[in-house]
Amino acid sequence: MSDPIFFDSWSGLWRVLIVGSFAYVGLVVMLRLSGKRTLSKMNAFDLIVTVALGSTLATVLLSDSVPLAEGMVALALLICMQYMITVVSVRSQRFRDLIKSEPSLLVHRGTYLEATMRRQRISPEEIRSALRQAGHDDEAWVQAVVLETDGSLSVVA
Repeated sequence: MSDPIFFDSWSGLWRVLIVGSFAYVGLVVMLRLSGKRTLSKMNAFDLIVTVALGSTLATVLLSDSVPLAEGMVALALLICMQYMITVVSVRSQRFRDLIKSEPSLLVHRGTYLEATMRRQRISPEEIRSALRQAGHDDEAWVQAVVLETDGSLSVVA
C-alpha cells in the first residue's frame, strides 16, 4: 500500500491539533517575553530569524519525529539568539555595522541619485509611489527620499 495522500490516521490529526496549539501558544509567549524588538520592522537579519522560526514551527507541527519539547527548545534558541544579537548590536557599533546595512539616499533636493538607485535596485516608479503615499506629487519639493535599513522608503519634504 502506498503513502496516504488525504488521510493517514486520526492520531495524526489529533497530534497536529494538540502539538500545534501548544507550540503556537509557546511561540506567542516567547515572542512577548523577548520584547517589541523581536516583532519590529525587519532588516535582513530579522528576516532570517523569522523564516527560521516559521520553518521550525512547521517541522514541530508536521513531523512526528520531533517531540514538542525539542521544538520548543529550538524556538527558544532562535529567539534567544536574536535577542542576544540585538543586545550586542546596541552596545557595539562595530558589531552593528557587521549585521546591519546603512540607509541609502535616493533623492536629494528633488534630484534622483541614479547610481544609488541602480545599486539598491530601486526604480523611479517605486520612488514616485512613495512620494504619493507621503502626500507629495512633485519630487522638486522633496528634500530627500531615503531607503531605510528595513527596505521602506522615507520621504523628507
